[in-house]
Amino acid sequence: MSGGDVLEDDDKAVPTAHAYQWESAYKRSWEALEEDNDGSLASTLALLARDRLKRRRTAAAKASETPLHRGTIRHLFVVIDLSEAMAAPADGLPPTRLECVLAATETFISEFLVVNPLGSIGIVATRDKGAEKLTEMTGNSSDHISAIRNRSNREPRGEPSLQNALEIARRSLLHVPSHGSREILILYSALMTCDPGNIFDTIESLKTDNIRVSIIGLSAEMQICKRVCKETKGIYSVVMNEGHLKEILGGHVAPPPIESDKSSSLAIIEMGFPSSSTFELPTLCANHKKPTQSGYMCPKCKTVVCDLPTDCPICSLTLVSSVLLARSYHHLFPVPTYKEVALASSYKSTYCRACQLPFPKSTDDDEKAAKSKSNPDLQQQLKVQERVLMGHAGVGSGRYECTSCKEHYCLECDLYAHEVLRNCAGCLSKRI
Repeated sequence: MSGGDVLEDDDKAVPTAHAYQWESAYKRSWEALEEDNDGSLASTLALLARDRLKRRRTAAAKASETPLHRGTIRHLFVVIDLSEAMAAPADGLPPTRLECVLAATETFISEFLVVNPLGSIGIVATRDKGAEKLTEMTGNSSDHISAIRNRSNREPRGEPSLQNALEIARRSLLHVPSHGSREILILYSALMTCDPGNIFDTIESLKTDNIRVSIIGLSAEMQICKRVCKETKGIYSVVMNEGHLKEILGGHVAPPPIESDKSSSLAIIEMGFPSSSTFELPTLCANHKKPTQSGYMCPKCKTVVCDLPTDCPICSLTLVSSVLLARSYHHLFPVPTYKEVALASSYKSTYCRACQLPFPKSTDDDEKAAKSKSNPDLQQQLKVQERVLMGHAGVGSGRYECTSCKEHYCLECDLYAHEVLRNCAGCLSKRI
């Protein structure tokens, strides 16, 4: 066989489409841009942005079609892999896996505590064939972010231990009351684990204690991680790039559905509503064992704690505030999905009920309005609005109707009402 024949065989063995990672890293995204008659790209860019909002709305509508029982009191431990594998550069997680993951974790913690005001989070790190607890379980996001930004907690060393991390998180979740969920979310980068014992015994203990484990792989799929998630009814995912990592973490913000056998055994939960107090002398916080001059006193046993929500370490009473309890209602009474208004020659609304921006009229009316204006910038804005909102690329009429108050909203206000405000502006105004 000649040298030329060898080269020819090698070329046939390598696929031509995205044979290497660096070849697939560049995409011809500019080919999707098209100029309009005036040579502007504004309409195309607006359509691309609107398509992304449309996909978000469609995904949220599908998720809300099936009514589910969701828990409002969540207890979650985030396990971060701080082994040497996190220091390695990755194509899809710049600049390194460690920096990208820690930045995404900070955002996740803030969003988690906003969406779950009655929830609490703790952080566990695994490195040097062991595991350590960085923060205790609390609902104060500043404590967790400070621990993540601490320089000593950003030094990857040695090899991880999946079993040690699971055991520390499991023991910390044992005191959680049965009416609260017990969850573990692991960000794992290594392709191995150094465990002191049989990890399958730990899996059985997790199942016995009703702890749900979800793992996000940062390198490649591992069979043991898949087994842990399957046995504990968690979710196992492997990220592809930074955007995919943020998307997966965002999927863990909302409370998971409660199993049917557990939801049927729900009962009345005893809670305490302590008021904020200021002390003349420093008083020891029962949770963090640190002196404080302001905190909350348990109405049952008079124990002082510094943060809410929490469980009283003495009498195990769930301590919350009325504000946090009211903010958690959006899981119990979600905003109904708005119905998209079909294209028609005329509509009953001319403005969005929330932002008060004008809706598009018919094509003829928009053209007349543009011709009557001497401002060229306004003419271009009206043309862009016409192409984006008047049924171009399947966008539709640009109107979304609330099934309760029958008011019309734009796509941006629809997403804002369902994802941020958690209330309908028209329904709230009619209650006043």
